[in-house]
Amino acid sequence: MSIEYEEQLAGSLVDSFPKDFGYGVENMDMMQENLENSPSADNKPRILLMGLRRSGKSSIQKVVFHKMSPNETLFLESTNKIYKDDISASSFVNFHIWDFPGQVDFFDPTFDYEMIFRGTGALIFVIDAQDDYVEALGRLHLTVSRAFRVNPEINFEVFIHKVDGLSDDHKIETQRDIHQRANDDLADASLEKLHLSFYLTSIYDHSIFEAFSKVVQKLIPQLPTLENLLNIFISNSGIEKAFLFDVVSKIYIATDSSPVDMQSYELCCDMIDVVIDVSCIYGLKDDSNSNAYDKESLAIIKLNNTTVLYLKEVTKFLALVCILREESFERKGLIDYNFHCFRKAIHEVFEVSSSTQRTGAAVQSSPPSSSGNGLARLKSAALNGTPRSLV
Repeated sequence: MSIEYEEQLAGSLVDSFPKDFGYGVENMDMMQENLENSPSADNKPRILLMGLRRSGKSSIQKVVFHKMSPNETLFLESTNKIYKDDISASSFVNFHIWDFPGQVDFFDPTFDYEMIFRGTGALIFVIDAQDDYVEALGRLHLTVSRAFRVNPEINFEVFIHKVDGLSDDHKIETQRDIHQRANDDLADASLEKLHLSFYLTSIYDHSIFEAFSKVVQKLIPQLPTLENLLNIFISNSGIEKAFLFDVVSKIYIATDSSPVDMQSYELCCDMIDVVIDVSCIYGLKDDSNSNAYDKESLAIIKLNNTTVLYLKEVTKFLALVCILREESFERKGLIDYNFHCFRKAIHEVFEVSSSTQRTGAAVQSSPPSSSGNGLARLKSAALNGTPRSLV
């Protein structure tokens, strides 16, 4: 995805991607004051990136949310400040990411760690799989145990990172060992109710995007409704797999209930990149306010194995990417009709207007009755391949 498009989309929202980084760790009292007085500190959910030095925390943030090339992250300096990033590139995904330096003791008695964890939605602890992770496991246990006592509602995620340099057998063995040791430590501390989720990640493939997708989905209260809508849509349209993507970050907000195949996900991500890059070259109008991705954006890519990739705009921040067979795509009129009903249902589930006051949820929701109406409308769209009039 081009940087030009990201700047255009970010500029269309208020307070998108502010670069107010400056929470120095040299003065603990000053950092404490900055955290407490930071704007919107409590009205948006936080995702904390924690881990030892050089574990890859800053690289993850730069690659996923700022489109930095993985090779360029080799030149990033070690983080020595708290980097607070407001991710507002989508009207549906709305949270802060706090990148913590690994060498700082955030549990110093003079530091109010309760304030940090109180408004946190997810805590991601990054472990370097290519290094000795004994010390990292000790820091992981200390971090999650204190965070759980302050806020039991936090989702605890463990990224076993830099696995691109490991063989498949070594990856599995490393994940099993870290999983076993971490849960044994929690059991010894009588913290059996604390659940850790583990992911094998690397910035050199799409595994880091898929892992972040799973993290973000847990912060979306409307996820079951979205999955239900997608299931109804694909079952009535002859589609094999469908993803609802945040266009800027390539995080998928939801997918249907069938298992996610990594190769399919990578194809969908690559399709988004192609669509945005081509649109930035040929699709921009003379109007300076025009965007490369708008309500007319759609793309069809036919692969040489009779597979078709179909992308359509849902909102100016979301895209639906479908995978289907050529014979199913022959009923494109039916698919487009069902998509029209699906799109209406999505707009009813969420408040689309960017002027709506954000209330701290990861996703803005409409009144409860709306999602039910959207489901009923989509169910009435097509049965057994035959369109029906909407009620």
